Amino acid sequence: MRTLLVGLDGVCREVLDPLFDADRLPTLSSLFDRGVVGPLESQIPPWTPSAWPSLYTGVNPGKHGAFDFLAFDGYDWGLVNRSHVREHALWELLDRHGRTSVVVNVPVTGPPRSFDGALVPGYVSPEEPTCHPEGLFDRLREELGEYRVYAPEGIDGDEQIEWYERLTRSRGEAFRLLADEHDPEFGFLQFQQTDTVFHERPEDDEAVRAVFEAVDEQIAETLDACDPDRVIVASDHGIGPYDGAEFRVNEYLAEQEYLRTTTGEGGMPSWTAIKDSETATPSASERLVALASSLGLSSQRLGSVLERLGLKEFVLRHVSTDTVRAGTERVDFPDSAAYMRSRTELGVRINKAGRDPDGVVAPAEYPSVRDDLITALEAARTPEGDPVFADVAPAEEYFEGPYVDEAVDIVTVPAGFDRLLSASLRGEPFGDPPAEWNHKPTGIVALAGEGVDTAAGLDGAHLFDVAPTVLSSLGVSPSTRMDGETLPPVEAEPTDAYPPFDTAPNSTDDEDAVTRRLSQLGYIDDDEY
Repeated sequence: MRTLLVGLDGVCREVLDPLFDADRLPTLSSLFDRGVVGPLESQIPPWTPSAWPSLYTGVNPGKHGAFDFLAFDGYDWGLVNRSHVREHALWELLDRHGRTSVVVNVPVTGPPRSFDGALVPGYVSPEEPTCHPEGLFDRLREELGEYRVYAPEGIDGDEQIEWYERLTRSRGEAFRLLADEHDPEFGFLQFQQTDTVFHERPEDDEAVRAVFEAVDEQIAETLDACDPDRVIVASDHGIGPYDGAEFRVNEYLAEQEYLRTTTGEGGMPSWTAIKDSETATPSASERLVALASSLGLSSQRLGSVLERLGLKEFVLRHVSTDTVRAGTERVDFPDSAAYMRSRTELGVRINKAGRDPDGVVAPAEYPSVRDDLITALEAARTPEGDPVFADVAPAEEYFEGPYVDEAVDIVTVPAGFDRLLSASLRGEPFGDPPAEWNHKPTGIVALAGEGVDTAAGLDGAHLFDVAPTVLSSLGVSPSTRMDGETLPPVEAEPTDAYPPFDTAPNSTDDEDAVTRRLSQLGYIDDDEY
């Protein structure tokens, strides 16, 4: 193998340094010591389903089209997948140059497109994803035993830690098996549990150590088995505690008279995450429901999902009347000028006539409405009198490309990434701090091995730079459409104008399987299809 790219979801120096100091990660520590390492600036929004596609395509979301966990069609939505990423992945460009690749567990890569090599999709894919080549997933299970994309529902305590380790181990085992079969020039192995553990057990040092030690062990075994000429380690974003009060953007927009609500049918639903009772231990199912809720699932639609997950009685016992009321209240599109449709889009959408199904803002009025709305959002202050946002800006200041119109119209960057932005409707713009960890805008990148100039700096390294750096390390020209550049420690290859991306997929997941997965995650109800 010539180049191995190791993806660590949600990892930054603040996470790694205590583990390095405690000598818990000998393999990563050795790679960092003999290579060059620095911060890697993420994109906006710095969330997994948009950031990993940006990393593996080298372009901003305005060029590839994946902005969020959800993909929208008017006011309807489904879970994002590879078909929404409308740009060449770096392994597809390598295929054009006769290079073989093995890609395991990278988010938003399924259903995969054909190329020379093998791919096992990761996060946001179905539990039994379509792999490349066809039939690979069944063979992995035959060869390795149980292979899962996600941990089983309803686990906690020591069993949850065991599943963190088991999922991590299976990624390494699958990658080494496929690398042995395909003898690839390029390998891409991603670990998701480095992010998951901080969302689920952020203050649990034992769980954090278990995950990172398991990752370090799998990297060591992979280096030994594959003997790559060079290794690149990269994360999609950082992670850390959020201590600021939650800011409910739609409540603020309602106060500013841009948004109206309804308790009737239609419109954007809102459901506030189920709060853990003092006596109940949150299970994976509860967290799953909370995730779906935070992305906009109404209490009416949530009922059937709760029943399937065996949580209906839990909700009836522990969820207040006010919370249920909040779950029935929703954005009234025909009577609203602007709204936040998903908090992880990190922005506000204007209900524009001619673009949105019930648009109320005429195209001629759009520029002035957006300017006024930016001014109103910039004026938002915390209970302590500080600005809520570090930046409020038109989408085109952050995105460029053919899919900008699919993004939010106004990007809202929280000050210090210290508070959770919420699309919930709860009657007040501010809520208690979430007491949880979430994404930060700075990750990490490291390069080591043959052809890596350790004297070169990494100042200004950006997420978009990873793909062109990988291509140059393999002697392949990066695309002229890429927004990033080859990082200085690797000698840059001249760019090349590749053919436009063909948006027609050449491999698809079974539609029924995808629908079942969306239903399991709580994003849709069965009777909608």
